[in-house]
Amino acid sequence: MMKKVIAIAAAVIITLALFFFLAAPRLIDFLANGVYSSKTPAVSAQARELYATLLVADLHCDALMWDRDLLIRNGRGHVDIPRLIEGSVALQTFSIVSKTPAGIFSWDNVRDENDLMTPLVIAQLWPPRTWTSPLERALYQAEKMRGFAARSNGSCALITSRDSLAQYLARRKADPRVTAALLSIEGAQVLEGDPGRVETLFRAGFRMMSPTHFFDNEMGGSAHGVEKGGLTEKGKRMIALMQQTGMIVDLTHASPKTIDDVLAVSKRPVIVSHTGVRGACDTVRNLSDRHIGAIARAGGVIGITYFGYAVCGESVGNIARSFRYARDRAGAAHLALGSDFDGAVSQPFDTTGLALLVDALLKEGFTPEEIRLVMGGNVFRLLGELLP
Repeated sequence: MMKKVIAIAAAVIITLALFFFLAAPRLIDFLANGVYSSKTPAVSAQARELYATLLVADLHCDALMWDRDLLIRNGRGHVDIPRLIEGSVALQTFSIVSKTPAGIFSWDNVRDENDLMTPLVIAQLWPPRTWTSPLERALYQAEKMRGFAARSNGSCALITSRDSLAQYLARRKADPRVTAALLSIEGAQVLEGDPGRVETLFRAGFRMMSPTHFFDNEMGGSAHGVEKGGLTEKGKRMIALMQQTGMIVDLTHASPKTIDDVLAVSKRPVIVSHTGVRGACDTVRNLSDRHIGAIARAGGVIGITYFGYAVCGESVGNIARSFRYARDRAGAAHLALGSDFDGAVSQPFDTTGLALLVDALLKEGFTPEEIRLVMGGNVFRLLGELLP
């Protein structure tokens, strides 16, 4: 009898372990990164024709945090290299998530505790060095992206400099069936308290980083944090090092005070990779009119995101209305795409569906030239200025 109990217990443990390590991460990915509806609206002929002429760039996705081979077309999530090529996306910024407190579900007063990334990291069998270290999680995800690019047979280039960007764009003119990646970081907790690690991240290929993500850290205050303070002295040293190396500052998720402090010390334009705007959707993560104007006057670019909490609705029309609001205050020359694909949020489409957004922008009164800027022109212009 005892042997039978032990055998049953062992079978249960093995089953639970297999579910945790094999099924659970994929199930979470499938449920968290969905599309609102399987019914895709028709795209107008005008939008399809215009989209075919565009050089498209997206400033943010989180695909690297999930257990997916990005070289194959996946049945879950929003982004992989085949779908980027199918959707004619010329450049996708791949950001890394290193720490996600349980309190994110409140979107405000989030404390740095009960990290949800840790069980996901372990379940996906990441190396043990990543289990407790935000820095190692960043470096591991960079390794993943470099590996995908190296094994892509030339279909995905990793952009790290103005020269590599120019070479890629010249090659893409001859063969549009290619795409490119840029590496970014959500939250300077990856520095683990040492601004000098900016150079470590730069050597790993990262070219953009935000001071904060969902919680206040040693570099500055988050829009979602408890204190919501500004840049610390360490944070100011971090910004200086980023600008010396050629790493771009991303103000997504930054507190209003942190935004002000960065704009006060920055000698170069900044990016907000994925945000909404409070005038169209008044939530804590979104930009005020004052900051929209200040970032534009400083020569920066604001990426408008797509998901419901940031645009106050689940339709493509909601996204387009946020774009229109921002355009009317900053001008089309300072706007970009900032999808937040694969960021554990459902979206109205995946990366193959961007012609739907072009159609919605046309309906909101955007001209073809404004759409050309918003869909990628501004990003390529700014990268040409800011990359080392």
